[in-house]
Amino acid sequence: MELLEGVVEIGTERFPDVGAFVEALGDVAENNGVTVQAFDARYVVSRRHLERAVELADRERGRGEAIARDRGVEILLYAAGRRQINRALELGVGEGETPVVVLVDDESGDAEAEAAAADSVAAFVDPAETLGRYEEDRVREFYDIGATELNATDAGLEALVLERVALLVVER
Repeated sequence: MELLEGVVEIGTERFPDVGAFVEALGDVAENNGVTVQAFDARYVVSRRHLERAVELADRERGRGEAIARDRGVEILLYAAGRRQINRALELGVGEGETPVVVLVDDESGDAEAEAAAADSVAAFVDPAETLGRYEEDRVREFYDIGATELNATDAGLEALVLERVALLVVER
């Protein structure tokens, strides 16, 4: 799995709307035989957050118990800890300037395909450090993590988000 960090601006000549950006990512994915999924970095607490979403999505797909047909959407659902695609899409890119983390992953582990796709995706984003620069209040609201829950553990916000990711399997 490769992660690209940066900023993308939607509403420009290059990407007049979110659909144009998603289509460009889809073309890269199709041309390289990989999964490409963009996330609003303000919701992504760590690299482990996305690794765990990929692990769980692939495990459930392997069992024939996937929620979505598309692997990228399945990963998005796990990263969001939600079964509802509309709610999970909040983790995606929106209009205007958005800090992003773009996941590029080949199910079979083909590093060359991942690297080629990552190179293509890099042309779409302005490089910037975004991973781990999440907005705590935004994350807590999205994952419904209150002060009481956060104060009840020494593990911290990342662990609670990872728990939400893992619980999606249970909530069937």
